[in-house]
Amino acid sequence: MASSTATVLITGESGTGKELVARALHEQSNRAGAHFVPINCAAIPKDLLESELFGHRKGAFTGAVADRIGRFEMAHGGTIFLDEIGDLPLDMQVKLLRVLQERTVDPVGGSRPVHVDVRVVAATHRDLEHEIAEGRFREDLYYRLNVLPLQTPALRERTDDLDELLPHLARRFASKGTSPIRFETDFIDALKAYAWPGNVRELSNLMDRFSTLFSGQTLTLSCVPANLLPKGLAALQAERCSTPPPLTLVPKGVEPAAKKEDDLMALLGPESFNDTTPSSDNEVENIIMLAQGMPQLPPQGLSLKDRLADIERDLITQALTRTDGNVSQTARLLNLQRTTLIEKINKYELRPNTSMSA
Repeated sequence: MASSTATVLITGESGTGKELVARALHEQSNRAGAHFVPINCAAIPKDLLESELFGHRKGAFTGAVADRIGRFEMAHGGTIFLDEIGDLPLDMQVKLLRVLQERTVDPVGGSRPVHVDVRVVAATHRDLEHEIAEGRFREDLYYRLNVLPLQTPALRERTDDLDELLPHLARRFASKGTSPIRFETDFIDALKAYAWPGNVRELSNLMDRFSTLFSGQTLTLSCVPANLLPKGLAALQAERCSTPPPLTLVPKGVEPAAKKEDDLMALLGPESFNDTTPSSDNEVENIIMLAQGMPQLPPQGLSLKDRLADIERDLITQALTRTDGNVSQTARLLNLQRTTLIEKINKYELRPNTSMSA
């Protein structure tokens, strides 16, 4: 198809990559050295669409202070991509049909047509044959566009592609200097069983989220909080995971501290919480323990208070270094009140490499 100059009609659900296919057709064609000009027919107001497509002459309407070439002229020698062609108004469909037949455009306010040499690639998520039956799309334009039909399948119809899409997107969204996220088999199986209503676009957004919150980690299905998953995937998680999720991969600031205490109680049993000795740092200590996992107690025992203080001091130091000493950003990173953080900085006499700022 790329080597041809015939018009292509790409159909498929939203998010299946129709514009990527259109760009690939252009880049592998003899027109690759010229422009690829996309336009979303549904995103431009009806009153401006003709001017956007075909251009206008100075004085053609109020505000037309100079000549302006349209998208078809911009794409001369190259490819124009008419996205969401199914949303094109009927009056514009008539004008587009003439352009496809005559290979000329009539700028608004112009006195003579302008020849254009463009390859047209159109795309839509709509069923155009149904639109024709309902009187919303011209049958003659449909046959003019549908010379080379191409359909982009939904992601749920090609879930084996996840084996290549997941590492590709993980590399794309990996933070600088960190390894891409990885997935255990149970998570990959769930991703393949999910229906993906948003298709590859939804997958891309989800990978961006995971790469931000779980940078460099290997994810299992149970380790991601349900509120960070699409509803359908969260339902699969609830169905397949009978044990509480591990506590080491929960991103800071996402899960409430009360939920963390519930998870800790489920692990240790309610009898471990019978000590009623008051402690103002109890909530912070619980969070630190959850973030670090449950280490083995040495045979000779240890000072729990000193151990927790060391962990807290280390985490605050790391956060201050990451934010170049900015206290407000550090407080947000650690999900602490700014005043509480300042007290702890003073308590541990912390001084990052760079001077602290507000």
